[in-house]
Amino acid sequence: MLVVIDVGNTNMVFGIFNGEELLGSFRLKTDVNRTSDEIGLLACEYFRRFGLESIAVEDVIIASVAPPVMHSLTNAVIKYFDKIPLVVDDGVDPGLPYGVPGDERLGADRAMACVAAIEKYGAPLVVLDFGTATTVDALSEGGAYMGGCITAGVRISTEALFQKTANLPNVELAMPDKVLGCTAVSQIQAGAVGGYIGSMEYLIRRAKAEMGYGDAVKVVATGGLSRMVAQNTPMIDIVDSRLVLDGLRITYNRHKERTASGL
Repeated sequence: MLVVIDVGNTNMVFGIFNGEELLGSFRLKTDVNRTSDEIGLLACEYFRRFGLESIAVEDVIIASVAPPVMHSLTNAVIKYFDKIPLVVDDGVDPGLPYGVPGDERLGADRAMACVAAIEKYGAPLVVLDFGTATTVDALSEGGAYMGGCITAGVRISTEALFQKTANLPNVELAMPDKVLGCTAVSQIQAGAVGGYIGSMEYLIRRAKAEMGYGDAVKVVATGGLSRMVAQNTPMIDIVDSRLVLDGLRITYNRHKERTASGL
């Protein structure tokens, strides 16, 4: 079995693969104060829930955008899975070609989403990731990275509104039936969620226009709010909740093939 771990700013998502089959996945909060024993014991508890044995783990690969938790996470993997994890961008090349100038590279999670999207759906593509931040990434017909943009996730926006105002409530993230609401809750939902979806539609249109491929561009979305957004706009073609996990699996397999061939 292969364990893949996507370490985001809010959650760490673990995926357990047997070949291409995802046997199970679970989330732990990304907490810099959590010890390696806490992470390891929680992970082992989830293994028991799925009826799996930790000793059956053959390897572990991690993509992280939260460096402060990596020490505890790495030690947890070593102690509880008896494996030294592979880390994307730290000895493991995502293998994503860049069609833009400059030395700056994508965060590991975005690179994994792009790698999986190309492998699963072909190119050209626009890849959306609805996480703590929302990212938009463009991939050329040849599978090269063409650029992207980053904006605050809708949860950040609504939480900021709740924290910075005295009388406005914190609300569930849902799109109401009407933009013109009659209650504070429905008005915040319409403004925050509806406005967010509208901004995504604008970014998708602009990205497609700048890419120059017209209607040939498919739009793939992943992340916690991808289904809600996709249900309220016709501009998203595919929702794939396991995109980053699949990207880690694909990258691991390619890395092992390169290593075996001496490249």
